[in-house]
Amino acid sequence: MNVIDHYKWRYATKKFDTKKKISDSNIELIKESISLAPTSYGLQLFKVIIVEKKEIKDDLKKASFNQSQISDASHIFVFCNSTKIVENDIDTYIKNKAAIQNKTISEISGYGDFLKDTLLKKEHNKISTWTANQVYIALSHLMTFCPSLGIDSCPIEGFESPKYNEILKLNNRNLNSTVVAAVGYRSNTDSSQYEKKIRKSNDELFETL
Repeated sequence: MNVIDHYKWRYATKKFDTKKKISDSNIELIKESISLAPTSYGLQLFKVIIVEKKEIKDDLKKASFNQSQISDASHIFVFCNSTKIVENDIDTYIKNKAAIQNKTISEISGYGDFLKDTLLKKEHNKISTWTANQVYIALSHLMTFCPSLGIDSCPIEGFESPKYNEILKLNNRNLNSTVVAAVGYRSNTDSSQYEKKIRKSNDELFETL
């Protein structure tokens, strides 16, 4: 299948096959696809918590209005945005940039100073909104990559973020649960897979100036 075929194949899976689990090798590929998502300044101000333990999924299900995807999917990817930027975030990025791109710290220290001057002065609520928006770009990488592996997914915003934060112990880590992706394999009994997608026509959706 080409990329467009993958888009047509995927759908927001409502029922997962509880007997099918994603292999470790495919989980690593999905992680790499997320890691390669673009982020502002390349800082990757988010973390993805991958949940596979049944007891944790059961707890998260209760905080997700008992949606079956949370307990039935092979893995749950919880995308968490950073709620605060500290100087060490930028220093670590500059060190990694120097090492990976074979540069000296002194060569790119000016860029680090620019980032600190730009970001450390931002208001808390603006930082949180900014980083939360970027999480959705990472989510889209997961959702568009999974079909190439024959893996299904369902994005979920219907959950109680404060309860997720408590269950996953995020409150003391400057992290907030933003959006969830249930990932696994569709059940044969999921009737949603047979429904045609409803989309606006290109004439309605796009405008060229």
